[in-house]
Amino acid sequence: MKRHLGRSGIEVSALGLGCWAVGGPWIFNGSPAGWSKVDDAESLKAIRRGIDLGVNFFDTAANYGCGHSERILGQAIKNRRDKIIVATKFGYNVDETAKVVTPYGEKEEESDVASHLRADVEASLKRLDTDYIDVYQLHVWGLTIERALEAREGLEELVKEGKIRTYGWSTDRPDAINAFATSSNCSVVQQQLSVLDGNEELLALCERLNLASINRGPLGMGLLTGKFAPDSSFSNDDVRRHASWHPGFKDGKPAQAWLNDLESIREVLTGNGRTLAQGALAWIWSRSGNTIPIPGFKTIKQVEENCKAMEFGPLMPAQMVEIEEILGRA
Repeated sequence: MKRHLGRSGIEVSALGLGCWAVGGPWIFNGSPAGWSKVDDAESLKAIRRGIDLGVNFFDTAANYGCGHSERILGQAIKNRRDKIIVATKFGYNVDETAKVVTPYGEKEEESDVASHLRADVEASLKRLDTDYIDVYQLHVWGLTIERALEAREGLEELVKEGKIRTYGWSTDRPDAINAFATSSNCSVVQQQLSVLDGNEELLALCERLNLASINRGPLGMGLLTGKFAPDSSFSNDDVRRHASWHPGFKDGKPAQAWLNDLESIREVLTGNGRTLAQGALAWIWSRSGNTIPIPGFKTIKQVEENCKAMEFGPLMPAQMVEIEEILGRA
């Protein structure tokens, strides 16, 4: 399965792999933002296994593990760089030694990202051990449109210089994307999207403007795999214990409402021999031709299960209708 990154025309596997978890522990604005401890050897093997199974698109960020995720990805794709599409993100002060990420400025939404852009891209290029980045994404979700447009001027220069091929913004704000995506060099939006959540208005905007919708959280940060119960808990260095911003979590545990909704559509998602995770990914592909889910991973086994979803392909139209009816969204 292949898809295109919006206006850029860059062809990628319909499934990407998100490298947040392989960054290991780190702190964002005083709170744990990683996915607990990580085994670098397993991470490297998992990335390479994904490539062997047909994945050529990997999404990371300077923030993830304070540069560690970028370093791991760069190491994993060495000698195959020309076959891999690398997406990373920028916009924060990253202290690799202290493992702490902080905004540029007192108010995150007014961060002077533009003045740090050149240093940010050079740092990511060094960690990734490459001389260009395929997809460079603004990572500050709530940045004011004015500040984002200042950064866009720098992004346009980076495209001209060949340091990046295309760019986008990781945010769920349609008004921000409508203002930001006026250049043909802007090709992607990274938005939260799964069978149980997501911004429909933003997805429609991606379709209208021919932008790729790169989907973070396609498995609900693990909740849509069916592995968790209402009393499941997470270690203090696991971001899910602190993810009050995600509708699938409440007080550091899985939200009962989400688990109930998942159970109600389990039979449809697991039809045709799929696992729950594979069904959730299939829903995203069927939802829009612009979508590219990027499920996270920490093990080879997780990568293999997610990659197998490409063999099944999208859900059938009748299955999509049934899910909408069950969830009361029809």
